[in-house]
Amino acid sequence: MDRISIALSVNGKPYQLAVEPRRLLADVLRRDLGFTGVHLGCEHGVCGACTVLLDGEVVRSCLMFAVQADGYEILTVEGLNTSGELHPVQRAFIEEFGFQCGFCTPGMILSAYRLLQEHPNPSEYEIRRALAGNLCRCTGYVDIVRSVQRAAVLLTQREAYRAP
Repeated sequence: MDRISIALSVNGKPYQLAVEPRRLLADVLRRDLGFTGVHLGCEHGVCGACTVLLDGEVVRSCLMFAVQADGYEILTVEGLNTSGELHPVQRAFIEEFGFQCGFCTPGMILSAYRLLQEHPNPSEYEIRRALAGNLCRCTGYVDIVRSVQRAAVLLTQREAYRAP
């Protein structure tokens, strides 16, 4: 099968690739580029384990062909940790035990990160609604919701520290 050249920016770094037209974005990110935070769970867009941000919007990378992402900016969970320190959302998931087995965690973190960009102080309902597309099969969502609430506090504190 012929390959198509695409250009992606992943976590701020440009990539030029030649991919088969039917190759999924999740496969390219995980297997070709090594972003192992992109997990393949259901491969039907239901579980959210493959969640990435595409130009800032939450998408299921298992539902997209890589060629559809040509020219877009992609953020994976690895991109949140660019300074060598955990992002406040990542830190909150550790502090509040929201990671559980860890398989769904990258998708949860990216969905939470996106929510907190729009709603810095979300209600529990808003958190649960934002995470509705991310399934955790371990135990439940109490610690995950608490993690997002903690992340909101950490982000607010970080912004207050940065303010002049």
